Amino acid sequence: MNLDFVNRLSLLSCLLDLYVGHVGTYKILSACQLFMSPPKMKPRESAAFIASVSKDVKLNPVGIKRVASEIVQAIVSQEFEPNNMMIHSYPLPVIEDASSIEWMFVADALNFSFWALEENAHYSVELRGNQYTGYMALCAAITKAQEASIPITSAKYYANVTKETVNEIFMSSTGEPIPLLEQRWIILQECGKIINDKFDGKFCNCVRQSGNSAQKLLELIVSNFPSFRDEGIFEGERVSFYKRAQILVADIWSVFKGKGLGSFSDIDTITMFADYRVPQALVHFGAMEYSDKLNKLLSTNHTFMNGDQEEMEIRGCSIHAVELIKEELKSQSVNFNKETLPINSAMIDYFLWEYRRRFATDLAKVPYHKVRCIYY
Repeated sequence: MNLDFVNRLSLLSCLLDLYVGHVGTYKILSACQLFMSPPKMKPRESAAFIASVSKDVKLNPVGIKRVASEIVQAIVSQEFEPNNMMIHSYPLPVIEDASSIEWMFVADALNFSFWALEENAHYSVELRGNQYTGYMALCAAITKAQEASIPITSAKYYANVTKETVNEIFMSSTGEPIPLLEQRWIILQECGKIINDKFDGKFCNCVRQSGNSAQKLLELIVSNFPSFRDEGIFEGERVSFYKRAQILVADIWSVFKGKGLGSFSDIDTITMFADYRVPQALVHFGAMEYSDKLNKLLSTNHTFMNGDQEEMEIRGCSIHAVELIKEELKSQSVNFNKETLPINSAMIDYFLWEYRRRFATDLAKVPYHKVRCIYY
């Protein structure tokens, strides 16, 4: 397919976005998705390509080694436990059964765009006396709905849920609607209908079809659920990131501790989940560096569009940085058993994401890129 035709399809897609009034948020109908096969390059290959030609984002080998050393120290001191990445005080499911899979599907279907222009105006939800922000606020809202006997994790329920009900369930403690309410409502209904039509009302049936393969599950998610198709065109090449689809696979693997429905022999093929917070941590550690031009844009709270050159460079280089950190970890001689600990990109992503939350005040000095879209 020639590039001119690709550009025409992209233009048509943008016009369709304008029609629904939200450019860069949710492509109700993507021309590229209608007429083109999946990208040849998966996230890892896409990231390596982007990093090789990136102009405004560069990787620093010294910073890569620093992140690896930080992870080693955290594991040795038991400050970070890779085998229990999702076992903590947050409102996340820790029960290794099918109900947790339905819970995680809803959470990751809606796992995007929680940032606020003002640092003191984050999306937040109160649960059991604790105040949660960002993604954890979403998790708290899901748990809160369940405790109120609202079957929010049932596809039969959310396939027909009203926008008003979605607004009530995910309302911020401040009385403000969750960001991109309209898109979240559309996605819930769409996902519910697909699960009911193709997977007998349960996402766990989709997981079972994967045959314990992370890549097969990723393909099933991306091919069946349009809102998970996190793709783009970079320097004339079709690339993929699949942030929400990959984190869904990794969350299932983590909750099930790599066993049962979460037993994926190829979990190492999953990359990090290219969002806006993990890149912030990578810059903090010096693993990733921005050009003066990009730093200036970030310092002025510039809002990027999904698919902008700089935005794709940040995401692609973040994925590639974590791949390099993973290789550095595997090469280091350290005092823990590599055979029993998961040295993979998901583990590194969890570490960096959690580090950013724990040291939020320090990392607030590092500006992060802002995009209003459904992919992250």
